[in-house]
Amino acid sequence: MKPLHVVGIAVVAIIVFLVALLFFGPIYKVWKSGKDGEATLKRAESEKQVMIETAKAEVEAAELRARAIELVGEAAQKYPEYREQEFIAAFGEAIQSGSVNQIIYVPTEANIPIIEAGGR
Repeated sequence: MKPLHVVGIAVVAIIVFLVALLFFGPIYKVWKSGKDGEATLKRAESEKQVMIETAKAEVEAAELRARAIELVGEAAQKYPEYREQEFIAAFGEAIQSGSVNQIIYVPTEANIPIIEAGGR
């Protein structure tokens, strides 16, 4: 091949490439824009689904907390000593964990503190 033919083929190839770029460039931009829109829509749908599932979990947790409170209330009504036992257990845990540094005993009569101890 002669060098002139190689240059001619290169020029024709460049021209064909530029024409193809001019023709397919706008088509590609439209296609890419559509794909970007689809990706954005899928992302929004996914975020929406996450929010819905989070809200459902919060509702379920609130219902379970309400049921637990109801059960504790029923237990406290049926068994008056329940609260006292609960207090003693919590107090024991606090002493074991070291969060209680000092214990002060208050004299009581019928679970009512005696204000003037020894005043009589």
